[in-house]
Amino acid sequence: MTATVGTLGLYLPGTSPLHRLPAGAKLGALAVAGAGSVWVDTPAQTAAALVTVLALHPLGRVPARVVTDMLRPLLWMLVPLSVFQLLVIGWARTTVLVGVILALVLLANLVTLTTRTTDLVDVVVTLCRPLRVVGVDPVRVGLLLSLAIRCVPLVIELAAEVRDAQRARGLESSPRALVVPLLVRTLRRADELGEALAARGVGD
Repeated sequence: MTATVGTLGLYLPGTSPLHRLPAGAKLGALAVAGAGSVWVDTPAQTAAALVTVLALHPLGRVPARVVTDMLRPLLWMLVPLSVFQLLVIGWARTTVLVGVILALVLLANLVTLTTRTTDLVDVVVTLCRPLRVVGVDPVRVGLLLSLAIRCVPLVIELAAEVRDAQRARGLESSPRALVVPLLVRTLRRADELGEALAARGVGD
């Protein structure tokens, strides 16, 4: 069983207990975890949260390779963040901050890996229907969620292409050689996506 990038996002087909859980229940658990993360304030609590999230991955039959492949791009953000925060707020608070971010990203990825994108979008659209009275279009909210999920593997793919170009030019140690081309390519793809949506009448 291998992870596949579908039309809209990342999904790992399977029949595990997590796959069989309703999408609404998983989104609700993710929301509760995000709200509860504000109460995590010690390294020990952070470690417990990380261990708990990691322990859920075997329940979803997610291969370790898939997890490491998803975490690798995060190092470009978490390592500089850790160094900066270590100098500003010390090791304990840095451990909590970075650990909580990592735990929430892992949990969000687990939800995405074990839930079809269409199921996630359907739940969000259903929840947004009562907001029509204040001018919220549930269909457009669903479209935005679909695009956001699809953009995660897209940006990872762009980052991999830029890293390959770095290696070919011998610029592996240059942050600028990664950030600038990645930013340019991401903005270019965003422009192309915007033009494609406009051509289909989205936003009229």
